[in-house]
Order: sequence, then structure tokens, then C-alpha cells
Amino acid sequence: MTNVRVLVLNKAFLPVGVANAERAFGLLYSGAAKALDDQYQAFDYESWAELAAKEGDDVVRTVDKVLRVPRILVLQAFDKFPKRVVRFSRQNVYMRDAFTCQYCQKVFPRHKLNLDHVLPLSQGGRTSWENIVCSCIGCNTKKGGRTPGEAHMPLLAKPIKPKWHDLHRGKSGSVPYSEWLPFVDTKSAAYWNTELKD
Repeated sequence: MTNVRVLVLNKAFLPVGVANAERAFGLLYSGAAKALDDQYQAFDYESWAELAAKEGDDVVRTVDKVLRVPRILVLQAFDKFPKRVVRFSRQNVYMRDAFTCQYCQKVFPRHKLNLDHVLPLSQGGRTSWENIVCSCIGCNTKKGGRTPGEAHMPLLAKPIKPKWHDLHRGKSGSVPYSEWLPFVDTKSAAYWNTELKD
């Protein structure tokens, strides 16, 4: 359930991040956020807990309840605008590469992945978006201090610096949940967030 992603919006309904299910329920339970259903109605924790899970929903089971994992949360106090610069972090590299080793093309849980310098540091490589890829431990060890060409290990894709909305799309380039579309898809976001005039 830790791989389930929940889109987090600010009070103005602009995306400010993505949380895992555990963090999302912490925000919901504490009252810091409200959950949105597929009709974009807001629910606090108590009212959300009363909703029945539907076929295909991601759920969390407690001793006496089955709770739907919300797809979207709206923060109740955060009204700052989101940064559009993507922070260069381990998690964001994993998300850019869809938790997929860029050499063997297999998907791994986060704890079985690490980062690899395409052009090794020993050969003048830098630690940057364009030179770092997600790699499983086995492939990273096999490649060692060589380039992909020297190791005969072609890359799945050339590493690039992503845009914010690119990180929240699946491997296919699509948004993972249809509920996210009005907020993450550029065209939909423009439609939903354009100020209406009298």
C-alpha cells in the first residue's frame, strides 16, 4: 500500500505534491486535509471512513474497518503556490524512471533500487538529472565504473530533467488516476483553474 500515490492540492486546488497512503491518512486524520471523492466532494476523516469501498479501490484495513485510500487530498491551511522547479532528489529520480531499472527494465520496490551515474564520476560524470538513472543493485554492480557502452548495457531511456507534471504520470506517460486529470493534465488544469469573469 506504500506505493499508492495520493495527489495533494493546496487550498486553491493547485497540486503541491504527492503523498503515499500512510502520509495521506495522517493528514486526513489530523484534520490538516480533506479527501476528495470521484465527484470532487470534500470529506473529513470521519465522513470518509463511512464511505464503502468500491470494486477496484485501493484500501487500508484496520481492526474494524476497511478504508478507501483517497486519490486526492486538499490541504486546509496551505495556500502557497506550488514550486514548478522539480527538486533533484532520490525519490524524484525513482519517480521519473517509474521505479524501473534503466538497464534490465524490471520494476523494483524502492529499497531494492539505487542511483547510477551513466558517465561514471571517475570519467568526469556529474551528479545531475541528465547523468543519473534508477538502477537495481545487481545492474549497478555489474556496470561498475564503466559507461553503458563499455559495459554492453544499453539504457532504457536517456535521462532528462523532468517537469513537475511529468513525475506524476505513469510509465506510459498517462496520469495514473482519472481523478487527477483536472489538476495534473496541463489542458485540464488550465480549464479548471482559469479565473471566471462576471
